[in-house]
Amino acid sequence: MPLLLRPELPADLAGIEAVHLAAFARHPYSRQTEHLIVNALRSAGALIVSLVAEWEGRVVAHIAFSPIRIDGRDCAWFILGPVGVLPELQRRGIGGALVRQGLDRLRVLGVDGCVLVGDPGYYTRFGFARHPALTLEGVPPEVFLSLAFREPVPSGRVSHHAAFGV
Repeated sequence: MPLLLRPELPADLAGIEAVHLAAFARHPYSRQTEHLIVNALRSAGALIVSLVAEWEGRVVAHIAFSPIRIDGRDCAWFILGPVGVLPELQRRGIGGALVRQGLDRLRVLGVDGCVLVGDPGYYTRFGFARHPALTLEGVPPEVFLSLAFREPVPSGRVSHHAAFGV
């Protein structure tokens, strides 16, 4: 049975939570709150793009995108995260497939760009790069990356939804 990438459904919520709990259980930079972040974004109506990877009838991966503000102003930029894949299925391209599909959906929505906090060695393959004019307080600049769908890349301090503080 092939891997199916699709928008989340109400029946997927327990599977999404299980994915994030398993994916981040031993992650050294995680506070193991990713499932709570996704739930809080969803409850607040801020989970604008939420995709799952389904394999053999079960949710095995999830990715979320939500709006950001730059210098306190609403903008057409989003943040990618969290993204999680069940540990036993990592390093098989599932996360990458979700990233590509999520970015494609943002483009269709007319979004201007996307930011994330992550490993540059992984995310540069999708076009993400460091843009020093964009900052996220408390995050080292070398892991705060952005991808502009339209130039120029804005400058300023990024803030994300309060759900990321759970």
